[in-house]
Amino acid sequence: MEGARENAPESGPPAPGTEEPAGSARGPEGSAPEDSEGCSRPQVTAPKKLCGYLSKFGGKGPIRGWKSRWFFYDERKCHLYYSRTAQDANPLDSIDISSAVFDCKADAEEGTFEIKTPSRVITLKAATKQVMLYWLQQLQMKRWEFHNSPPAPPAAPDAALPGNGPALHLELGQEEAELEEFLCPVKTPPGLVGVAAALQPVPAMPLALQNISLKHLGTEIQNTVHNMRGNKQAQGTSHGPPGEDGPQCRELQREEQPLAPDPSASGREPADSPKPAPKSSLTVNLIQKAKRQNNTFPLFSEGLTRNRTAQEKVVALEQQVLMLTKELQSQKELVKILHKALEAAQQEKRASSAYLAAAEDKDRLELVRHKVRQIAELGRQVEALQQERESLVHTASLLEQQVQELQMHVQLLMDKNQAKQQVICKLSEKVTLDFTYPSDQPPGAPDSANRDFLSQQEKMEHLKDDMEAYRTQNRFLNSEIHQVTKIWRKVAEKEKALLMKCAYLQARSCQVESKYLAGLRKLQEAMGDEASECSELLKQLIQEALQWEASEASANDVELSPISEHDEYGFLTVPDYEVEDMKLLAKIQALEVRSHHLLALEAVERPLRERWATLGELVASAELKQLLRAGVPREHRPRVWRWLVHLRVQHLYTPSSYRELLSRGQACKQPAARQIELDLNRTFPNNKHFTCPSSSYPDKLRRVLLAFSWQNPTIGYCQGLNRLAAIALLVLDEEESAFWCLVAIVETIMPADYYTKTLTASQVDQRVLQDLLSEKLPRLMAHLVQHHVDLSLITFNWFLVVFADSLISDILLRVWDAFLYEGTKVVFRYALAIFKYNEEEILRLHDGLEIYQYLRFFTKTICNSRKLMNIAFNDMNPFPMKQLRHLRRVHRQKLEAELRELERLKAEYMERRASQSRAVPEGCASEDEGEGEA
Repeated sequence: MEGARENAPESGPPAPGTEEPAGSARGPEGSAPEDSEGCSRPQVTAPKKLCGYLSKFGGKGPIRGWKSRWFFYDERKCHLYYSRTAQDANPLDSIDISSAVFDCKADAEEGTFEIKTPSRVITLKAATKQVMLYWLQQLQMKRWEFHNSPPAPPAAPDAALPGNGPALHLELGQEEAELEEFLCPVKTPPGLVGVAAALQPVPAMPLALQNISLKHLGTEIQNTVHNMRGNKQAQGTSHGPPGEDGPQCRELQREEQPLAPDPSASGREPADSPKPAPKSSLTVNLIQKAKRQNNTFPLFSEGLTRNRTAQEKVVALEQQVLMLTKELQSQKELVKILHKALEAAQQEKRASSAYLAAAEDKDRLELVRHKVRQIAELGRQVEALQQERESLVHTASLLEQQVQELQMHVQLLMDKNQAKQQVICKLSEKVTLDFTYPSDQPPGAPDSANRDFLSQQEKMEHLKDDMEAYRTQNRFLNSEIHQVTKIWRKVAEKEKALLMKCAYLQARSCQVESKYLAGLRKLQEAMGDEASECSELLKQLIQEALQWEASEASANDVELSPISEHDEYGFLTVPDYEVEDMKLLAKIQALEVRSHHLLALEAVERPLRERWATLGELVASAELKQLLRAGVPREHRPRVWRWLVHLRVQHLYTPSSYRELLSRGQACKQPAARQIELDLNRTFPNNKHFTCPSSSYPDKLRRVLLAFSWQNPTIGYCQGLNRLAAIALLVLDEEESAFWCLVAIVETIMPADYYTKTLTASQVDQRVLQDLLSEKLPRLMAHLVQHHVDLSLITFNWFLVVFADSLISDILLRVWDAFLYEGTKVVFRYALAIFKYNEEEILRLHDGLEIYQYLRFFTKTICNSRKLMNIAFNDMNPFPMKQLRHLRRVHRQKLEAELRELERLKAEYMERRASQSRAVPEGCASEDEGEGEA
């Protein structure tokens, strides 16, 4: 469109009227109309500046109405400034075009359009409809150019004009072609916009006071004084010698000097340069008017007397210089970045060397304090990025609201247009009938029929005009919606980039804080129980590191703490251990978990969420299997789990069965009710939903467990079912859904006698796990056998409650995502993966007691869920279900044989005891003796 052409470098032949400047070849005898035409004709093809007179609706009280204003667009700030006249030095106000949307209403007065910004709506009116469309198209292109232009380099103002480079002009050309699909480009209205509009008289208003802005009265006074001084200077220079120009002309020549074709004049001062040929009076007046402008309005910086051929060469050279300058600047920035990286590496090396070379603990503590200051600096950077992100989110929401409003407005216009088209069709049919059957008219009323026909024809003409206006409005609004949508997408991309940068900085902050806590722990171990000032200071630092800054986090709108006290399901992020050393390890592990999560957020988590968002109805497939193994996002997990549970229990499900079981429990007491009450208080003591007195989760859990005890009387209740039901409640949040989830796990996923009194299937799985460990991890299994470590003491509870007490919540729920779909094979995979994850640490231990102590809590040290998942589903392959069934069958037979042998020995013992007499051996007193004695 026109806005793209007027900013592009002129490489083709000069447009008509631009090669021969006004007055330069005609002399003083050239007439004013010819000069005026010479100045205005270039504006038809390629105007240099977007400026002109428009009427602005504003004011208060009796002076409220249309006011004539001179508008000028500033490309650097993407602001549309306006003043009362073109000669005013200071603008009255400005309109931010970068965040504005444009609208024109077909039913409004001709030439009226609106500029809507987030803070206000400005109503403007052009002289004609063509001028209005020209302004709207140009403002669209200027807004697009601003959003796509790179940051301007610190160069001269003249060099910054073509500074966007060929890539930007290519993008503008593409945008121009796209907008032309909606609305054809409007030619520049001659004499109404651009430089020529400054020569036009100020549009007259009915009242002189009506055109004055009382809101900006101080600016109006400054402009009036400035114009009076300018007029006096113009009068003084007009009486000088005819061959000399005024100071405005000399100043204009100084602006044009870098683009002059004569290279010999580049080293001279403008005052000493030879004077050009005498110019016409119109050109002199134009220059005098132009130089009275403030720097905010550089209307005539290109000049009116310039050789076009030389200008093209200069522009091409300037482009080359600018491209080389940009390349040099980028190379300098790269060198600076490398210097900074090298300096940072050297500083870290020096700090590490100083820490290792420090002879006293005071020096080491000083180095630790230095690291604390670095952490604080990273926190401030994160806070600044969070604030920038919120501002971008706010801007994007405003743009989205504006797009929705425009869409609604377009829909209303389309409905109205359709209604008018129907009216036109009906009227056309009526006119056709009148022409077809003229004999039906009464003989005495030919004049009235003609009048009716003319009035109908006039109405049709009006309707056609309205329809054309609505078509134009519709095309413009379509182009506006198209461009605003593209701008919104660019803002969203910038926001995404900022989020990635923020996540990286937060992850880096977590890593630094984790290293800081690990350093404190090592210092504490090195110092032991020595009582000194350093030891007290170290304890104080550890206490401060373990404290949660909950008050500061709630006082600020931006969450600066990298981790919170509870996770999204209510589990404590750092469990409240009694041993201080365990608390420190727990917080280090929580920081590591947060760091891994932030680093994987953009690379893994966000694409995964997008795939789940696009997934429609759930159907069992290989793709769903892979998605479940990768983990279900929190917002989709309740829906996915309900589908998985329904898939398992659809042959058992009846809508009213859960309520019937609850009513049966109210009618008579369940024998397992006492054990259920005892286990309620022991369910997840590190979860706020089950420890808070006002929480409803304990009551829900009680009802679910009682209903299950009536559902399956052969099991009733077994310790561990409370944890399974609690996990289901935390995710599904509904009692009935949690009840059916428990039924699915106990009755369809796990083997039949997994939770019976004998726990036969559970014991079988422990033996199967040991066989699999010997196959997949032979070194580790041999090490454990050497030190007489019985793994079933550790792993039995893993299988019974599906890791509910062992893994952190984020990893635990990913295990359950795959477990509910694939079954118990997932439990074996993850059990093997956990040992593989910590294999090297276990092999370093050479004492059975130390190994047992490590195995008690080593599952809580796992923080990288992606690594654990890859081990479980990739490193443990092949893992056929056929092998698992075979091992279960073999060990079940062995276990049943052992149980039968045990029952036989027990029966023999009971028979032997029954056959023996209960006679009291000699020398032993009977229990009956001595009764009645004191």
